[in-house]
Amino acid sequence: MFRLWAKIFKDNHMLQDTVIENSNHDTRTHKVFQALDEVCYAFDLGKPLWLDATIKDFKKHAKTRFTQDNFIESIDFDYLEIQIIEED
Repeated sequence: MFRLWAKIFKDNHMLQDTVIENSNHDTRTHKVFQALDEVCYAFDLGKPLWLDATIKDFKKHAKTRFTQDNFIESIDFDYLEIQIIEED
């Protein structure tokens, strides 16, 4: 089972969170992208861009933050954080 936890923060307070589960036999990368698509749909957000710093953090910690720099449209929160909490 693959599980990804997504949280939206503003002023150091968590506003929303969700856990996305995926039991497919896809690659880890595909599971992350599919989960991020589901998160964006659930939170009614545009898809964030993966910048070099975002990719580096995610590879190192299995966790990263998407700030205003990662979104094309304006966001009304400080950042979206995603974290893998379980992997097959």
